[in-house]
Amino acid sequence: MYRFLVPVMALFCLGLQAQRPENSNSQNITLTGTVLDKDTGTPLEYATVVLQNANDPSIITGGMTDLDGKFSIEAPGGPYNIRVEYISYETYSIENQNLESNRDLGEIRIAINATELEAVEVVGEKTTVEVRLDKKIYNIGKDITTSGGTVSDALNNVPSVAVDVEGNISLRGNDNVRILINGRPSALAGFGSTDALQQLPADAIEKVEVITSPSARYDAEGTAGILNIILKREKTLGFNGSINSFLGYPTTSGITSNVNLRSDKVNIFNTTGISYRNSPGNGYFDNTYTSGSFDRIFEDREIDRTNRGFNTNIGLEYFIDENSSITGSFFWRHSKDEDVTENETERFVVNDIQSLTFRQQNQTEKDNSYQASLNYRNKFDDEGQLLTADVQYSIDQEDQEAVIEEQLTFPNEDLLALENVLQVEDQTEWLIQADYVRPSEDAQFEAGFRSKLEETVTDYQLDSLDQATGDFVVNKALTNIFTYNENVHAVYSQYGNKYGKFSYLAGLRLEYTQLKGQVDSEFDLSDLEEFLGEDVDFNFNKEYLGLFPTVNLIYEFTDTQSVTLGYSRRINRPRGRFINPFPSRSSRTNVFQGNPDLDPAFSNTYDLGYLKRWEELTLTTSVYYQRETGSFQRVQEATGITTPDGIEIIRTIPINLSTNQRYGAEAGILYNPTRWLRINSSFNFFRFVTEGEFNGVDYGAENTSWFGRFSSKVTLPGKVDWQTNMFYSGPSNNAQTEFKGIFSMNLAFSKDIMDGNGTLLLNVQDFFNSRKRRSFTETDFFTSDSEFQWRVRSVRLSFLYRFNESKKRNGRGGGGDDFSDDGEFGS
Repeated sequence: MYRFLVPVMALFCLGLQAQRPENSNSQNITLTGTVLDKDTGTPLEYATVVLQNANDPSIITGGMTDLDGKFSIEAPGGPYNIRVEYISYETYSIENQNLESNRDLGEIRIAINATELEAVEVVGEKTTVEVRLDKKIYNIGKDITTSGGTVSDALNNVPSVAVDVEGNISLRGNDNVRILINGRPSALAGFGSTDALQQLPADAIEKVEVITSPSARYDAEGTAGILNIILKREKTLGFNGSINSFLGYPTTSGITSNVNLRSDKVNIFNTTGISYRNSPGNGYFDNTYTSGSFDRIFEDREIDRTNRGFNTNIGLEYFIDENSSITGSFFWRHSKDEDVTENETERFVVNDIQSLTFRQQNQTEKDNSYQASLNYRNKFDDEGQLLTADVQYSIDQEDQEAVIEEQLTFPNEDLLALENVLQVEDQTEWLIQADYVRPSEDAQFEAGFRSKLEETVTDYQLDSLDQATGDFVVNKALTNIFTYNENVHAVYSQYGNKYGKFSYLAGLRLEYTQLKGQVDSEFDLSDLEEFLGEDVDFNFNKEYLGLFPTVNLIYEFTDTQSVTLGYSRRINRPRGRFINPFPSRSSRTNVFQGNPDLDPAFSNTYDLGYLKRWEELTLTTSVYYQRETGSFQRVQEATGITTPDGIEIIRTIPINLSTNQRYGAEAGILYNPTRWLRINSSFNFFRFVTEGEFNGVDYGAENTSWFGRFSSKVTLPGKVDWQTNMFYSGPSNNAQTEFKGIFSMNLAFSKDIMDGNGTLLLNVQDFFNSRKRRSFTETDFFTSDSEFQWRVRSVRLSFLYRFNESKKRNGRGGGGDDFSDDGEFGS
């Protein structure tokens, strides 16, 4: 396939370059100018400038604006019709211009298309969508349901994205999604975990890029695609910002500030937040067994979580001259979690209660994340030639301590077990990358490289009380130190061009991956072979070399109607927890064991999209197909081991299935009929078919599911905004477990005060207290009927204060452009 794609891509690019207007009898002239946003004066990068010969409309030439909105186009002299086009903006045109000498059109200011936005709008009032060759960009509107909330709360309102009851993020029903901050891997998003996103404030988000067909400039990790979270940074001169404070029940409080100080030479920006959150949860598990001392065990669980968090991100951008700048930033996140989990258990033989137990787990977790980054940017000329270079160093230190006590309370009182769990995880990551962009007329060439060196050291120790001696004894079967290295080196190149209404972007990425694991333990590793197989290497060094082609096409029928087609090849690399062969456990009867024989999964994805705008409505639709080989699947197995009191121990392990095919379709609607009513709705339907077996058991399955969301905002009398967000995730299943549907609804009310500089907000998360995961698991050795609620209904009151910020501004927003991917090829 690669032998076919690479030459075809190259010939395609060269063929399109060769089509140029010919006029040998006229002297060439140069047309220059600058394209700006009409209301904010912000330069519009990669706007298209079209020159169409007035005498022969088949002769067309043109170019694109650079990052400062400037363009310079060379063309034969003659009569031309001139158009300036930019998706989501009105088209600027002038007819029958006789260009016989060089001409400067000066500043060309264009406005947001009235079919999408009104001319002047409250800052960030509307959520809008922009379509690029490889992504959809959702400019996050004034979503009052997430004020005082977290980044995870905000992502749950983005089309195509779903956040489950435990905070896990999926894209189109696929949880292998890559999370980037400002276009790069970041400690702000966590390392292989979404916990950090549940602590960062939602108010820091400017926009979210949903990238389902990533171009070659992105890391190939993430078979579902990429979510790129763009954080706010004001570009207006002077000192400005906002402060958001909130209180809530269950006990929640915090304050977040976004501030910016900018002069002609320096831009200083900072986001700081401090929070205290109490998140009670609950659940039950009704298990039946085919072996062991008990036929049925019913467990009632109550969870009380307390999180104290602090995070700050401070940076300074220095403008060396008009064409170059250097930016340094530092991020620090500190959190302390205290979780108390209480389980009351009833144990049956046939239908008679044989015993009652009470289990309590007190767990504390301290987490410190640090990240220092340095960025250099140099624009060589007015043509838009650009070089960026980045160096980033991240550290994440996580310490967990847990005391687990389980007692028999009926028919007599007795201590069953007392355990201490100690886990220290240290993770470091180096990221080095450089990207080069060279525009030429209406085309663009990009190339770059990226190296990521990541090491995770997990020190796990389990101490159990020896009741005979009264001393704690180290469990050597579970205690270990596991060191895991993931090193990825990549180079890429891509080329894009536009001809009339047709644009394309084609690229190729080469990635070398090295996965290394080393186990240090007093336990005899041969005992693990009973479950993992004799040929599994616990100290491994695996290397993979892969090519990842991408092709993205777009055809614009009109300014308000377009169709896109994308193809990409992606990879899913296993994380350290999935590979660590030593079991870790949340209880005496359930263990999770990594699989060192796990290999990366690879996928090929095809995506066909359609966008249509009317005067008051925007419609986006797409259909997609993905085929993944070696896809990951968690399965549950009987270990053949029981606890001292006769309960079967169940093991969960990730495996490589042979294939996973996924079909889907989605649609989204933005409807703004009046200033007092706005509706945002989306629907996603998907089906997947998996094939594969492990240890002689067939884990093939078929599943059809869907999820949808509906959001409306109504302005009530007294200028009070009322917003309702509803989300429903349909039933789904895998080879062993069926999941029931989940419905939740959030309500929010807001009122501007203090001449628009302040806003009071009241919101209710999960109004019906219905966001619960209900599932049923069935195997040959046990069944489990369960319900789990991560967080109960909550109420939050917020006060947002803005200083030195203009209340009225174009809905597109003025911040965040500095964070957009340099060299993005627009259509």
